[in-house]
Amino acid sequence: MLSPSEKASCLTLAREAIRSEWFPASQKVLQSLQVQGIPTFKAACFVTLTQNGTLRGCIGTLWPYRSLAEDVHGNARAAAFEDPRFSSLRPSEEPQTAIEISLLSTPQLWSGTSQELLAQQVQKPQGVIFRCEGRQATFLPQVWEQLSGERFFSELSRKAGCSPQAWHQSTAQFWTYQVEAFADPAETFLNRP
Repeated sequence: MLSPSEKASCLTLAREAIRSEWFPASQKVLQSLQVQGIPTFKAACFVTLTQNGTLRGCIGTLWPYRSLAEDVHGNARAAAFEDPRFSSLRPSEEPQTAIEISLLSTPQLWSGTSQELLAQQVQKPQGVIFRCEGRQATFLPQVWEQLSGERFFSELSRKAGCSPQAWHQSTAQFWTYQVEAFADPAETFLNRP
């Protein structure tokens, strides 16, 4: 669990990582942020960008291999400029772009059936990693709000490049994880220089 000030530092780091693409002054802010206010432990996170509630980019890591600051920085830039589903974020879009960071727990291999996992999701949504036929995809637990029930798993199968029914296959594997999600609303930054 991060403290409110640590969450605020992570969100500022994410926004400044994006802004540094266009504004050289943000580079100096980034250098100080990467060593102040953010815990140094290794972590995996996703950075999600939205505009008026619509997805604008989402990139993350599933397994911790670098520090939290490095992961936030790298994933924020990737969500803004490397998500293959979207064009690169433009400077004019930044003020209306909200940022959400989802800090992941270590994924745990699911030992039950796919139907048991569906029942578990109904009780308490969690992040799910799906592997089948040499492919992999994940949905954060927040996706359950838009795609609940079997549709969540069908779309997850599709996202992995498999048939919508692949999640029923006996060869399918699942990992589950929890997230600590926190966000900054875009309007917070509308009057920023």
